[in-house]
Amino acid sequence: MVRPLAVISDMDGLLFDTERLIREALFTACLEIGYEMTDAVHRRMVGCQWPIIEGLLTSHFGQHCETEVLRAAWVRQFKSLLPNLQIKPGATGLLQTLDELRLPRAIATSSNHDDARHYLAMHNLTGRFHQVVASGDYSRGKPFPDPYLKAAQLLGVDPASCLALEDSYIGVRSAAAAGMMTVMVPDILEADEDMRGLCVYIASDLDEVRERLIAMSE
Repeated sequence: MVRPLAVISDMDGLLFDTERLIREALFTACLEIGYEMTDAVHRRMVGCQWPIIEGLLTSHFGQHCETEVLRAAWVRQFKSLLPNLQIKPGATGLLQTLDELRLPRAIATSSNHDDARHYLAMHNLTGRFHQVVASGDYSRGKPFPDPYLKAAQLLGVDPASCLALEDSYIGVRSAAAAGMMTVMVPDILEADEDMRGLCVYIASDLDEVRERLIAMSE
């Protein structure tokens, strides 16, 4: 792997520990309405935008599923948990290293801009990313390459020279399809053989990513 000229990262489950809160909120919302969520269905949702999630819910619960009612309960439960949102271990150190190496960086997320701004502000990270690409900035979401291609375009860096950091299968596929040097930092989903085949390496955490970037710059 050559030294990257920019770093583009996912947000949920990569920079912030949102995925566990999202999971807890989903299971609680389902119980509240009378649905039984399963780990298998939830795992397929990780990293996806609402249209895909809605299709998975309908497929699992049937056409009678009141998806918008469930979505509203899910959002309400998540907001109640949001004050507990933690930054992922190593994220602050990684950003410090990117500053020291003068590497431009961006976020490529399936979440919306309001959520991204809120999470960044919660942990005093406002302005630490040169670009934020969120829902509404691209026509096709992950696993299509559009979010990552848009981020590279805004940074003015060839996608092949970008290091992409992801925690979800759908995100890894998006970054790899964009032609980026892709690294998976597993969160809820473990790295399987497909992911290993798409990534330049699997990192145990963001500290490992930081250490590798430092080593490549020496």
